[in-house]
Amino acid sequence: MKAYLSYIIKYIVKLKSKIAFYPTLLSVLGLTFAFSMFYFESKGISKYLLEHAPVLVVNDTETARSLLTTFIGGLISIMVFSFSMVMILLNQASSNFSPRILPGLISNTRHQIVLGIYNFTLLYCIFTLVSIEPNGNKYQLPGFSVLLAIFLMTFCLAAFIYFIHSISQEIQVNNIMDGIFDTSRDRLKKLIDSEKNDKTDFPDTSNWSVIKSSKSGYFQDININALKKLAVTNNLNLEIIPIKGSYVLHDQPLFKSSSKVEDEIKEDICSTFHFSRSELIEDNYLLAFKQITEIAVKAMSPGINDPGTAINAIDYLTELFGLRLKKNDVSILFDEDDKPLLKINTVDFKDLLFQVTAALRTYCSHDIIIVQKLFFMLNYLKFNDNKKLSIYEDAIDLELKNLLEDATKSLSNKADLDLVKQLHIN
Repeated sequence: MKAYLSYIIKYIVKLKSKIAFYPTLLSVLGLTFAFSMFYFESKGISKYLLEHAPVLVVNDTETARSLLTTFIGGLISIMVFSFSMVMILLNQASSNFSPRILPGLISNTRHQIVLGIYNFTLLYCIFTLVSIEPNGNKYQLPGFSVLLAIFLMTFCLAAFIYFIHSISQEIQVNNIMDGIFDTSRDRLKKLIDSEKNDKTDFPDTSNWSVIKSSKSGYFQDININALKKLAVTNNLNLEIIPIKGSYVLHDQPLFKSSSKVEDEIKEDICSTFHFSRSELIEDNYLLAFKQITEIAVKAMSPGINDPGTAINAIDYLTELFGLRLKKNDVSILFDEDDKPLLKINTVDFKDLLFQVTAALRTYCSHDIIIVQKLFFMLNYLKFNDNKKLSIYEDAIDLELKNLLEDATKSLSNKADLDLVKQLHIN
């Protein structure tokens, strides 16, 4: 039951990545505020302010109606334009960069809040307009509520200007890569800090009980805290078989257990796995490598032909790989007594480096500037002091060899070939 509750809480947290989350929340808040003002108006707040501070009250019925009607029409126009800008942003980002970056753009909290402010003010103005009494009695006119509508509309105009500025910055590829890099760096640092020590010893799992998945989907995240509690409570050691981001089919092995588990416990453990078709770097740092690589490859396509963006992307990848060198290839989680509890399979550094460089070699080996940058990245990783395992160096040497081979085949200029050979030797 606790595992299900933890899953529900985590699902609610993930709702923040949906574009309608904050607009819906603020719309409900706008309705609540409108009805709260109904209550205060019924208690005579406008009458009181008209007597003691008349500057705070709009006491003309026609003026109030005209203002609110204008606000409602203007807000609808602003909302249509803002939603259109969001769609243009997503379409352009998908076409010019990579469709995989769309979940990150959609989950932009600032844009969601701006759209929510529009909804808040629009609903408030509509219900305030409905509350105006037809007889025009100034004591029955919600004069203070109308004044608040003026302030809210002014705030909406400021939010609209901010929205235009923000979305014009958001579409710039450097800012997109900055956001991807910052999020993945924070995620990687968190994972590195969570590794108490360099131990990678874990009991042999070849004879453990295998539990298969009851559903299919992309395995994006797992509730580690809930899983650790279940493992400690039931005296279990667990190995998570699929890698984050991989597609898990129905009846495919999901995890291994050191002993047989009852159906109820099995369901609790399975409930800690989060399957989703959306991809968020907050859950899986590997997506950052994939997205930045796709941006670099797209930039080198004949239709775009933007080597500068590819160079920037390789710079980001270099720093991320340098950080990845500090992390163990095997993720082992320990209990409070420092005994191995969970083993989580991850993409090896060798496989990750190959997947990134293979794509870049395929589409960029004809450009000596990009090749030079790739050699710089690999040489930087090779002589980095943060390598945990010698296998990391072997993987880097292999990719240096592959890059030299592809560049030699693609380049024909003697000066370019001499430079490539020199870079490989260094």
